Amino acid sequence: MRTIRHRAAAAAVTALVASLALTACGSGEASAAKDSGGPTASAGTPQAEQETPANNKQQTPAEQISSNDSNGSDDTATTTGGGKAKTGNSNGTTTGAGTSGTGTTKYTACTGDNTKVKISQVRRPINHLLLTVTNTGNKNCDAYYAPALRFDDAQAATQIIEDSKPQAVVTLAPGESAYAAIALGGPGAPDIPVKQLTVHFMGRDNQGSVGSPSGPLTLPAGTLIADNTSVTYWQRDMADALTW
Repeated sequence: MRTIRHRAAAAAVTALVASLALTACGSGEASAAKDSGGPTASAGTPQAEQETPANNKQQTPAEQISSNDSNGSDDTATTTGGGKAKTGNSNGTTTGAGTSGTGTTKYTACTGDNTKVKISQVRRPINHLLLTVTNTGNKNCDAYYAPALRFDDAQAATQIIEDSKPQAVVTLAPGESAYAAIALGGPGAPDIPVKQLTVHFMGRDNQGSVGSPSGPLTLPAGTLIADNTSVTYWQRDMADALTW
């Protein structure tokens, strides 16, 4: 009986040793796989969940641009080339750099200081003279209304042909010209001899002449005027002035 017990105890010890050896071997393999950087998977986790999702792939440049546009992060534009820079945002508001002012527009009248006036005789229509005013300044000027004429030492103002009023004020850039026609006589023939003409310029408010006059200009020899001599408004085109 004692011999049987000893054998049973020995068999149990042998089985325990074998079990411990198997456990140590499994732990060693798992530890070795972990240390070597090899992939491990937890029980019950599908392999597909361990792979990189498709939406994490690197975007192409075209996809990146499309993404920026959809997020509204690229809504600023800048102009170059030596001009003023402008920026704009998504609500349509624009801002400019380099421009300052109070918003008040300044108007410069054409006067004898910034223009040159020439008078010439024309064949058609008869009994007419033509005034040509040329901007000799370095910025635009406005030829307002009609020229105010003074023949020799006459005191009375020359009549204005109101029907010749243009639709807009004539603005002259440097070097440009405007025209006004002088109708020397009306129904009757002119009979007052004159030698000189002084041209005054009207202001924007039409309350009198402004700046320096031009002249006195020497009239063509034998010029005669009448009591009803008249002048047109300043015109952009010579043909329009000579219509009256």
